[in-house]
Amino acid sequence: MTGSGAPSPATNASGATEPISVFLLDDHEVVRRGVHDLLDAEPDLTVVGEAGTAEQALVRIPALRPRVAILDVRLQDGDGVSVCRELRSRMPELACLMLTSFDDEEALLDAVMAGASGYVLKQITGTDLVTAVRTVAAGQSMLDPGATARLMARMRGETPKEEQVPGLPGFTDREKEILLMVSEGLTNREIGKRLFLAEKTVKNIISRLFVKLGVERRVQAAVIASHALTPPGQRPARAPE
Repeated sequence: MTGSGAPSPATNASGATEPISVFLLDDHEVVRRGVHDLLDAEPDLTVVGEAGTAEQALVRIPALRPRVAILDVRLQDGDGVSVCRELRSRMPELACLMLTSFDDEEALLDAVMAGASGYVLKQITGTDLVTAVRTVAAGQSMLDPGATARLMARMRGETPKEEQVPGLPGFTDREKEILLMVSEGLTNREIGKRLFLAEKTVKNIISRLFVKLGVERRVQAAVIASHALTPPGQRPARAPE
């Protein structure tokens, strides 16, 4: 049942309520089945279609014209953010709700820029996911509060105190992790595979780290990271290219 604060379903010409139509894009069948069953159990929601690839979604969603599209951020043949951008350019009325396993500020920023109405983690409870669908269907924004707060802090050039890292004050856990990988000589592609990030995302993060460190070359960043973050007996022998 729709709670007191939930938006009302749309009504048709005869005055009867119409359920919120939802489309699911996720490359994991088990996830799609779980979300499908969860949403279809709600009287004001109905799943009108599914896809396991970006290519399928770009064909099926415009044909079915749902009110909400739940899009997995990371797909085998692309990414949900690009799908969102393309769909929003063709269907401005469509509300896109990004669903991801990764708490990634870069992906959140990309999603917001692509016109997504919401961005939630797959760790979300079933009740909260249902609420998120109703919220974006009503034209409101639904963003994961933790990721949003960190994103806004990044954009203001701030670093939350709880994320500061000993050895390099002002650097987050993720930044420290990437710097350590740089000091080990890993390429952007190798770092991306380890952290489930796009190579372009890793490149952008490292570029910002260069600015924070006041260096221009990868080897300079590696030397600083090696001395600041790695115990003396564990410093790598492999030099980064």
